[in-house]
Amino acid sequence: MPKRIVKHFWNYKFFRFLIIGVINTVFGYGVFAFLIYIGLHYTLAVLLGTIMGILFNFKTLGKFVFRNCKNRLIFRFVTVYFVTYWLNVFLISVFKDIVEGNMYFAGFLATIPVSVLAFLLNKYFVFDLNNGKEYD
Repeated sequence: MPKRIVKHFWNYKFFRFLIIGVINTVFGYGVFAFLIYIGLHYTLAVLLGTIMGILFNFKTLGKFVFRNCKNRLIFRFVTVYFVTYWLNVFLISVFKDIVEGNMYFAGFLATIPVSVLAFLLNKYFVFDLNNGKEYD
């Protein structure tokens, strides 16, 4: 029965986004946390985590969420991550003061609004252009 339920919901793009988003978020936050752990400044940790995450996320989002694996979309995808990188750095700089310098928690809090923006930009700017038909 649970397998049937998951299969049913897998047909919905937003459900797929949530599942793949969790995997991508764990991957990206794991890289960020590791880089903080080894002593990198949070801005560099976000940058390197974002670069590594871009490659991983491009394929997982394209294949499993939007069902569009065209490699030429990577430039639009990178643009989205350029925007989300700066938002992430800004939010971490704000949240670090609120959480008394706990960079792990500040990074975790920033993932929520950054993830929402990333989904919307990926949907409307990268993968689902013109109702699923990309520009040529």
